[in-house]
Amino acid sequence: MKVAFYGSSLLSSYWNGAATYYRGIISDLYRRGYDVTFYEPDAFGRQQHRDIDPPDWARVVVYPATAAALKDVVAEAAGADVVVKASGVGVFDTELLAGVIAAARPDAIRIFWDVDAPATLAELREAPDHPLHAALPRLDLVFTYGGGPPVVAAYEAFGAQRCVPVYNALDPATHHPVPAEPRFAADLSFLGNRLPDREARVEEFFLRAAALSPNRSFLIGGNGWHDRAMPANVRSLGHVYTREHNAFNTSPLAVLNIARDSMASVGYSPATRVFEAAGAGACLITDAWVGLGEFLAENEEVLVARDGADVADHVANLTPERARTIGEAARIRILRDHTYARRGGEVDAILRSLRDAKPRAAA
Repeated sequence: MKVAFYGSSLLSSYWNGAATYYRGIISDLYRRGYDVTFYEPDAFGRQQHRDIDPPDWARVVVYPATAAALKDVVAEAAGADVVVKASGVGVFDTELLAGVIAAARPDAIRIFWDVDAPATLAELREAPDHPLHAALPRLDLVFTYGGGPPVVAAYEAFGAQRCVPVYNALDPATHHPVPAEPRFAADLSFLGNRLPDREARVEEFFLRAAALSPNRSFLIGGNGWHDRAMPANVRSLGHVYTREHNAFNTSPLAVLNIARDSMASVGYSPATRVFEAAGAGACLITDAWVGLGEFLAENEEVLVARDGADVADHVANLTPERARTIGEAARIRILRDHTYARRGGEVDAILRSLRDAKPRAAA
């Protein structure tokens, strides 16, 4: 099947945490025989901070962030068997959604792929005139980056014909154990961009833990932290490229995951960092969220913290041997249950089912 996929960026993870998610899903679909074209705007400095060159498993069209260029790429939806509009493209999102739905052939599968479902659903509740309200009944399917039963129920209540979570996962060819690097050495490391609905939780789970652990070293990576006041034992790296993630994860004693406010409140939304860290064999400490047990077992494959004091206690009590044991157990679990090959198989089965149902529906 030929797929037209409109998203934020496949080539760059700069201010774009969904990049590795897109890569994992799309590369697996390619291996299953799909022909994917990914359309991404030249915006937010992403093309100047590429992590990868255009891959052989997808055609990538980078278009200027202009109305004229938008018109051209929307028109290409007419040639696809599957048309996907992802959330959070960041440029002409409303026009893209309406445009690709209108341009798609009657027999094409139309999908909205939400990589930030809790935030999108909050917008839908607050804005009765949100364009997605009108679009949902015209879509065949909503895929979401996570969210579990609460997100499925909410989307179906808003009129989605069907909503299916497709969780983050691991591509073991990309994220795997590597030797530690001194520049990433720390007792605890956190990787995440500075965002309004994450900052308070970073303050509690990371910065407070650092303040409570003056004799320990802490490392933070991601965009936007350069002007944030931090304890003296915290070192800030700035943007960490995807190619550096393995060393970032294997070099510290432990790695911290912090969910954004909306993700933590809804649950069932493990970030890409969870799978990347586990795939590298890192000892992961995470804040608590509903559904965690479906992915990793507490105290065996992951350590769970309810606040910054818990994080500080975990770091104080963690030995290198214990960290290696937890990290290896997590890696085994993720490789068994949570790879992009498994996620791609789920998506493939759904798309084939929808394709087979289309002629009957038309008749």
